[in-house]
Amino acid sequence: MEGALLVLGLLVAAFVGYNIGGSSTGVAFGPAVGSRIVGKLAAAALFTGFAFLGGWTVGRNVVETMSEGIVPADQFTLGASTAVLFFTGLALLISNLFGVPASTSMTAVGAIVGLGLATDTLNETVMFTIVSAWIVAPVAAFWIGAVIGRYVYPHLDARFSFARIEGRLIRLDRSGRVPRPALGENVTARDVFGSLLVLAIACYMGFSAGASNVANAVAPLVGNGVITVEEGVFLAIGAIGLGGFTIARRTLDTVGEGITDLPILAALIVSAVGATVITILSELGIPASLAVSTTSCIIGLGWGRASRAVSLTEAATTAVEGDGGPGLSAGALVAERGASEHARGPTVGTLAAAEPARDERFSSADGDAAPHVPKIGEEDPDELVGASLFDPAATGRIVLLWVLSPSLSAVGSYLLFELLL
Repeated sequence: MEGALLVLGLLVAAFVGYNIGGSSTGVAFGPAVGSRIVGKLAAAALFTGFAFLGGWTVGRNVVETMSEGIVPADQFTLGASTAVLFFTGLALLISNLFGVPASTSMTAVGAIVGLGLATDTLNETVMFTIVSAWIVAPVAAFWIGAVIGRYVYPHLDARFSFARIEGRLIRLDRSGRVPRPALGENVTARDVFGSLLVLAIACYMGFSAGASNVANAVAPLVGNGVITVEEGVFLAIGAIGLGGFTIARRTLDTVGEGITDLPILAALIVSAVGATVITILSELGIPASLAVSTTSCIIGLGWGRASRAVSLTEAATTAVEGDGGPGLSAGALVAERGASEHARGPTVGTLAAAEPARDERFSSADGDAAPHVPKIGEEDPDELVGASLFDPAATGRIVLLWVLSPSLSAVGSYLLFELLL
C-alpha cells in the first residue's frame, strides 16, 4: 500500500511540475519568442536551466518552509503528502478552466493549512508572516509600477523601442579567410541591446519561477522524508522542463502573439518587478505568487502612466473639492499615440513587428534626436485613455479566485483530513 501511495505521490508531484512548466515558460519567454529573439526550443531550454538554478539556490528556502515550517514535517505521511499535492494540482485545473492565473503557491499553502488545522499543528507565527507577505507584496508591486508609470515609463518609452528580428540576430561573416561573428542583416547595435535585455529578463523570470514553484511540486514529499531536497529539485525541474518543451509551445504562442496587451517595454518592467519581489520573498523562505505580483504591477504601471494627466496638486484639489477631473485609465499603456483608441490593444507580436514611429509629442523642439516628454499635468487626458489594460470585471474575478482558491483548498483539505484521514 505504501509503495502504491509513493508512486501516486511522485506522479502527482510530476503532474504539478509539468503544468507549472507549461504555464510559466510562456509567461517568462513570451515576449522573447514573440520578438523572434529566440525560438521555442531555445526558450524551453533556457527556462529549464534558469528554473533549475532558482530552485537549487533560493528555492531551497521555500521548500524548507513548506515541508516543515507551516506544519511539523512528521505530519506529512504519504497519504497526507499525496492529498496536499492533489489540491495543488486541482488549483491548476481550476486555473485552466476559468482562464485565470490562480496562484499555485497560495493554493498549496492552503492545503497544508487545512492539514495543520485538522491535526492542530499549524504554526500560526509562520502563517502570519506568509499572509502578511501576501498582502504586502502585491501592494508594493502596485506602487512600484505606479511610480515607474508616472515618472519613468514615458521617458523610457520615448527613447527605446524593440523591433522584431526578422532574420538572424548574429550571423557568420564568411567574406574573409576566417569566418567571424557579425550582426545579422539590418540588425543594429540598438537591436542587439534590446534583444539581450528582453532575453536577460526572461531568464530572470525563469529563475524566479523556479525559486517559487519547486516547493509547490515536492515540499510534502520532502517533509515526509521519502526524497531529499536535492532529489525534489531534480524531480520538480525535470517535470517543469518536460512541460516547457511540450505544452508550453501553445502558451508561448498565446503570450507572444495573442492575448497580452502589454507593449514589450511595459512587459519587461512588469517582469523585472514581479520577479524581483518573488525572488526576495523566496530568499526569505516565503511562498508567494508571481502572477499576483506581476498583475498588481501591471495595474499600477497603467494607473501611474494615466495619472500624468494631472499634477499631484490638481489631484489633491479635485479630491478635496469633489470636482470631476480627467479620468484615469490603466489603458494608457496601450493607447495609440495621438488618438483615443477603444479597440483591443496591440499584442507583443504586433508591437514588435516594426519600429514605432515617433510622433510630435515625443519630438524635441529643435528637431534633434533628443526626445521631448510632456511634463506631468501637460499631457492631454484623451491621449492617455486607450484600450483598457485590465477589465474591471475580469480583474474582480481574478482577485476573487486568488482569495477563493487557497480558501477552498484549505477548507477541502481540512474536511478531508478531519473526516477521512
